[in-house]
Amino acid sequence: MSAATSLGVQAAAAPGPSAAASALVAKLARPDILRLQPYQHASWDPTLERLHANENPWRFPGDVSRSGLNRYPEPHPLEVEARLATLYGVRPAQVLAGRGSDEGIDLLVRGFCEAARDAIVTCPPTFGMYKVAARIQGADVVEVPLLRERGYALDPDAVLRACDDPRVKLVFLCSPNNPTGNSVDPRAIERVVRELADRAFVIVDEAYAEFAAQPSFVPRLAEFPNLGILRTLSKAYALAGARCGALLANAPVIELLRRMIPPYALPAPTMEAVLTALEPARLAQARERIGQLLAERDRLAEGFANLRIVARVWPSDANFLLIETTDAPAFLAAGLRAGLLLRDFSANPQTPGCVRVSVGTPDQNDRLLRSVAAA
Repeated sequence: MSAATSLGVQAAAAPGPSAAASALVAKLARPDILRLQPYQHASWDPTLERLHANENPWRFPGDVSRSGLNRYPEPHPLEVEARLATLYGVRPAQVLAGRGSDEGIDLLVRGFCEAARDAIVTCPPTFGMYKVAARIQGADVVEVPLLRERGYALDPDAVLRACDDPRVKLVFLCSPNNPTGNSVDPRAIERVVRELADRAFVIVDEAYAEFAAQPSFVPRLAEFPNLGILRTLSKAYALAGARCGALLANAPVIELLRRMIPPYALPAPTMEAVLTALEPARLAQARERIGQLLAERDRLAEGFANLRIVARVWPSDANFLLIETTDAPAFLAAGLRAGLLLRDFSANPQTPGCVRVSVGTPDQNDRLLRSVAAA
C-alpha cells in the first residue's frame, strides 16, 4: 500500500479471532482489571434537553463549538470510532480512540502489567513513551537494541529470547521507527507476533505509516489474536493539537481497555475536528500534502547529504530525517539562526552525533539548508 493510498478507505477487515484473543486477555490481563466495573456515566441522548449531568445551561461568551462547551461530550466517542474504523479498514469494535496514541500505550501497560511484577520489551532507540508508561506503572523495561550496523534493523532472535522472561506481557515495535525513520522488516515483525501468539501481546506503533510504502499490519489483526496497532491523526492529518489516536486490536482487548478509559476522554472540539478532517474532501487534501512532504523529504535528504557538516543521512519512511553530523552543536545552532527548532539526539550512544529534522514547508527547508551549509 502506497503512502497515498494508505489514507483511503480500505475494505473492512474480516472478523478477528475473538475466541483466541479472549483466552489471551484472560491469561495476560491484570486480574483486578478483568474484575473492574467501569464508571457509570450519565445517560447520553443528544435529542433531549439535559438536566441530568450538573452542567451549566449557558455557553460561555465566545463559544463557537457546534455542541457547546458547557455540555459534556459523548461519553465514549462512538461516532469518531466508527469513522476511524472506516479509515483503517476494521470493525468499530476493534477501535479504541484516545488522547493521542500515548493514551493507548498507557492503557495497555496499566491493563496488562502489575506493578513490581510484570515487564514490557522495547527496542531502542525508539519512542520514549513506552518506557515512561511502564515506569509510571511500576513495570520493568527489557530493552533489545535495534542493530545500528544493519540500518537500525530489528533483532527478532534477541526479542524472542527476551520474551522467555515470563514477566513480559507486551512488546512494543515502532515502524516506521522514531527517531531513526526506518521501517521494520515485516517478516521480522510477523515472526515475533507469530512465535509469541500465546505468550505476549505485540503492539506495532504505526504513527508514521501514511508516509511509508510498506503495507500496514492492520489487515493482519484477523490473523493474530495477540496483535495490536497504534495509529494517530497527529502526523498525516495535521491534528497534533487535537490529540486523537487509536488502538486497533481484536475486540476482547478493546473491551478490556474500554473499562479503564475515563468517560468524556475526548473533548468536544477534538471530536468535531476529527469528524471534519475525515470527510472525503479533507482526506483528498491530506493525500496531496503527504505527497508534498515526501517530495520535500527527498529534497532535504539530498541537500543535507552534500553538506560538509553532515556525515550521514539515515534513510527515512517517516516525515522526518535523522541526520548524523560531525558537529551536532553547530548543526543545532544553524537551525536556531534560521529560526528553526530541531531535536538533539547526539548524546544518545545509539544515535551518536544525530539530530532529528522534521520535514517543513519548502521555505522552512530552504532556510535550514542554507543555514547549515554556512555552518
